[in-house]
Amino acid sequence: MKPLLRWLALLAMAFVALQLFFVLRIAAMAVLDPQSTSFQRSEIWGQLRGGDLQWRQEWRPYGAIADTLKRAVIASEDDGFVAHDGIDWNAIEKAWERNNRAEQQAAKAAARAGDRPVRPPKIRGGSTITQQLAKNLLLSGERTLLRKGQEFVLTLLLERLLSKERILEIYLNSVEWGDGVFGAEAAAQRYFKKSAGRLTAQEAARLAVMLPAPKRFEKNPGSAYLSGRTRTIMARMGSAELP
Repeated sequence: MKPLLRWLALLAMAFVALQLFFVLRIAAMAVLDPQSTSFQRSEIWGQLRGGDLQWRQEWRPYGAIADTLKRAVIASEDDGFVAHDGIDWNAIEKAWERNNRAEQQAAKAAARAGDRPVRPPKIRGGSTITQQLAKNLLLSGERTLLRKGQEFVLTLLLERLLSKERILEIYLNSVEWGDGVFGAEAAAQRYFKKSAGRLTAQEAARLAVMLPAPKRFEKNPGSAYLSGRTRTIMARMGSAELP
């Protein structure tokens, strides 16, 4: 019994030490810009293994990023960003309901198709901007309940230790916008040959729409969905509240 208790005590100490490490890392981000994220390092490693390293990123302070892009990203990714505490439970519930319906429809389609292959249902998330930042900044890409639980903890820490403005600033400077393209400045230069501070409403909306699948839209810039969704986000940008 004693060895088991000893191991449990060691695991508890390791867990507490890990959380303390995360607290210190996040607290430091209040004044220090993160040089890279876990997701970026994973992408770099993948490119190095393929022998073709492509990397574009240039940090821009909050005030040097166009408000059009801030509004477009909030309208597209998290329209309640300013109001919630990091987790939007209503969005999670709606995503869960949509995914359930998609799975039921896929099951019916599979029954009708017999042996023919059926496209798997499209799973949608209800993650906020803060949750996305927590995941990309400090966690691995594995999909487990343990990682999701840690993501929730980090999300709450980000909201408690950083301002909404700082969270959005870090997010816009680190999010992926294409193969080896990270942050608003790199994206603006890559797609529009201009600074992130000079993006028009249409350009900003187009970048915001790319975020769920930037590599796919990078390869298919003429996508009808991309164009239609851009118009939708432009219509919503006026009501997007900035921190």
